[in-house]
Amino acid sequence: MSGLSQDDRVSCPVEKQPSTDSSITHKPVVQPLHGLQLASHAVLEKAQQWGRLNCSKCGRSRMFFCYTCYSLVGVSQQEIPSIKLPVKIDIIKHPNETDGKSTAIHAKILAPDDVNIYTYPCIPEFDTDKVVVVFPGPGSVSMQDLMQHLRDNVDGEPCPKRHRASETEGATRVARDPGSAAPDGAEASESRACLLERVVVIDSTWNQTNKIITDERLQALPRVELTTRKTCFWRHQKGKPESYLATIEAIYYFLKDYHEQCLAREYSGEYDNLLFFYSYLHSLINSAKTAAGRD
Repeated sequence: MSGLSQDDRVSCPVEKQPSTDSSITHKPVVQPLHGLQLASHAVLEKAQQWGRLNCSKCGRSRMFFCYTCYSLVGVSQQEIPSIKLPVKIDIIKHPNETDGKSTAIHAKILAPDDVNIYTYPCIPEFDTDKVVVVFPGPGSVSMQDLMQHLRDNVDGEPCPKRHRASETEGATRVARDPGSAAPDGAEASESRACLLERVVVIDSTWNQTNKIITDERLQALPRVELTTRKTCFWRHQKGKPESYLATIEAIYYFLKDYHEQCLAREYSGEYDNLLFFYSYLHSLINSAKTAAGRD
């Protein structure tokens, strides 16, 4: 873990849209990634100036990270956020998914201890009572319904020993006040946290997901959907609803909802840095599209 201080955390500003007619009053344009508590992007800006470099492991030309080797390129581990998650994330990647277009690598780079990526048909063995799949569609439930389902399956089973709250609260390197939560509240959060241990996310185009989601090894797992969230992915697929999220978006929004609704804790940006690369690339690509439109 690196030593990014609290001063290194910044919020994404709202981009102002110029008005060509002063007589018309425009409502403020709220950017989709506005308000995130992110580590400074200065390291990425510097790396971008250097351009693409060869990965030290495979030798291929990459920018920021190698999506083949799951390693950083032109950036050191100490210069980027490192995030501790409250649950383990297992990403099942379709074999035909283009690595360079996937956002799954973002989660692996930023939360290496809690994220694993498997290429289908490889799927790990799961304890079905404490694992969920993030996937929309028939049979999927809301986060609230999911937690009730998990509680019903516990049947008095004691929670396994967990790390201290300061280690599992998810944080990016900003320490939290140990006295901010009452002991009873901490115990309640521990009780809720033991209900869920792993989260499965499918990484593929939406047209390829059927092969994985219908696999018999995933059939016994409850599914949760995030229908209130909208994607801002620059490769959004035509004909799909805005609630169909990119992989890193699905992970981030699930953890945020889990933190608030299941752990019953106030959300203070604990997982925002999961979007560290995503938000920077989103800004770059949108700026490039805007510039191209003006030419």
